[in-house]
Amino acid sequence: MDNRITMYGAAWCGDCRRSKAVLDASGIDYDYVDVEASKEAADAAVAISGRTSIPVIVLPDGSHLVEPSDAELRERIAA
Repeated sequence: MDNRITMYGAAWCGDCRRSKAVLDASGIDYDYVDVEASKEAADAAVAISGRTSIPVIVLPDGSHLVEPSDAELRERIAA
């Protein structure tokens, strides 16, 4: 199990920018994967979530969030 958060997103995605802002404001060290940069990255996000929606945020415990609200993301990273 990885101890880092991984966020799959794209620059054009408003929900992705919002989730990045929450992670950045919380001082969270995370890996950002641009799904526009490669088909493999986009395919990985779909494989994790079963959906084409972004952001897909993979937490250290292996669970993931798709398009979380700010409150939901804050709650999960605080846990």
